[in-house]
Amino acid sequence: MKAVRVQYTVKPEYVETNKSNIKKVMATLRSNPIPGMQYASFILDDGQTFVHINMAEDQETLDKLQQVEEFNEFRTQLKASGPVSPPQSENLNLVAAGFELS
Repeated sequence: MKAVRVQYTVKPEYVETNKSNIKKVMATLRSNPIPGMQYASFILDDGQTFVHINMAEDQETLDKLQQVEEFNEFRTQLKASGPVSPPQSENLNLVAAGFELS
C-alpha cells in the first residue's frame, strides 16, 4: 500500500477554479477508475488550503494518475495560478484501516 498526502494553499480568487478542476479529475476517475486506487480531495476550514489523499496498492498504480489528462490539466493550471503555498507532498505509512484495501 502506497499513500501520499499533498497540501497547498491557493489565492482566494483561485479557490472556485481549483474546486472545479478537482471535480473534473474526480469525475474522470469515477467514469474510468484506476483499479487499486482511492483518491480524494478536501479543503480546510480556511477555505483556501487543499489536501489530497491518494492511496494505491503500489507505486505503479499510483503513477497511473499521471496519465489522466484532467489531472495533468489541473496541475498545470494550479502551478500557473501562483499558489500562496505550493504543493507539498508527504508519503504516508499505513498502520491499519477500518475498511477493505483493494
